[in-house]
Amino acid sequence: MSKRSQAELLLILVTFIWGATFVIVKEALKDASPLVFIAGRFTLAGLLLFLTLGWRKLNLRCLGPAAVLGTLLFLGYIFQTAGLIYTTPSKSAFITGFSVILVPVIMPLAGVRLRPGSAAGALLGLAGIYLLVSPSTSRGINRGDWLTLVGAIAFAAYIVMVGVYARSYSFIQLAPAQILIAGILASVALPLHPHPYLNFTPGLAGAIAVTAVFATAFAFGVQNWAQRYVPAAHAALIFALEPVFAALTSFWVINERLGVRVLIGSGFILAGMVASEAWGDGEAHPRIGT
Repeated sequence: MSKRSQAELLLILVTFIWGATFVIVKEALKDASPLVFIAGRFTLAGLLLFLTLGWRKLNLRCLGPAAVLGTLLFLGYIFQTAGLIYTTPSKSAFITGFSVILVPVIMPLAGVRLRPGSAAGALLGLAGIYLLVSPSTSRGINRGDWLTLVGAIAFAAYIVMVGVYARSYSFIQLAPAQILIAGILASVALPLHPHPYLNFTPGLAGAIAVTAVFATAFAFGVQNWAQRYVPAAHAALIFALEPVFAALTSFWVINERLGVRVLIGSGFILAGMVASEAWGDGEAHPRIGT
């Protein structure tokens, strides 16, 4: 098997892991509050990345950029994880995917021309977000959807800043420090949580292990290696499968069923992701899962 074929298969595996973790985190939140879960996950993942990738390459010059990226990651994940308390894994995954569509919309602020594919993706994504977030009943807007949308905006800012710092720093220099900083921020913020809770069960331990080891440390390492051999447009199409895998695993594990409105909205966002990544700026952005 060629290096490219191996890389594409590994990217599909990683994308499946990212999609599956939405329902894993949803279940884990029964035993741990969002800050507790994020602190455990990212502290463990950061230490693993330092051991496997970064401890020899740590450069004090990287700490500033890593702190910016780690803070944006922390904000994105705390809003996304808190949103999962109130919304479904499938909706969370598709709303989070909107961050990819937002990136080329933000880039013109830095003088980058908005390409037709990116503009089309943005319009499709906005239509999908409207269908997913706007209330279809008298109960009003789901707070989990709005929290997840705020997280998606933070993730979009994170992706933009990765592009800025990638001109001067390598992924291996930045990844371990930013992940660990996100975990440290969650730990420091724990006293600010009004009602933290922790019920350490085998299920919670498994969720932290899966998200820290496989969805973060392993996934970041695989992505860094695999994208040397896979063209950006192909990687983008593989990454677009993440919310699809999230919907499939959510249906299989907790029997979540998508209504017509959610299904159409999710389809718009998925189409927007494909248009934005494959025919937009031509670059496969760093992915964000759970």
